[in-house]
Amino acid sequence: MKAKEITVGGLLAALALVIPLAFGGVLGIVIPPFSATLASHVPVMLAMVVSPATAVFVGLVSALGFLIKLGPVIAARAAVHAVFGYVGAKMIQRGYSFPVALAAALPIHAGLEALVVMPFGFDFYKAFVVVGVGTMIHHVIDSAIALAVFYALNPILKLKTIQH
Repeated sequence: MKAKEITVGGLLAALALVIPLAFGGVLGIVIPPFSATLASHVPVMLAMVVSPATAVFVGLVSALGFLIKLGPVIAARAAVHAVFGYVGAKMIQRGYSFPVALAAALPIHAGLEALVVMPFGFDFYKAFVVVGVGTMIHHVIDSAIALAVFYALNPILKLKTIQH
């Protein structure tokens, strides 16, 4: 691992922890049983351009933050960040652009968040329509934020981005 990868990963992990601890339940949208904390996906999305390991780490730290602040159901949903982050990071490693990786990660993200709530008593409608569709909308909003941050900071950080 390069020093820049560790440094950027550490900063993104700190942000992934601070967002739920400081803003979880506050900077959010609640349409029961769905809830979303705005910008909570941004750290893992940005970690995708660093490396797969960084994306997984940041996703797991995010889950820890949500476990501490909002409990096991939201933490289980947040643990999915590690999975979609890994897939997106592998796509970027294989030459896909950041926007394409974000778009490809969307159905994985929404589908897994819908599946992971079912053991907590969510029926099909609540899991796949409310949580799944809500996650899709949240993913699109946070993708726009992540892209804006990435393109604003990339001249300074010089992270890889390949345009396919």
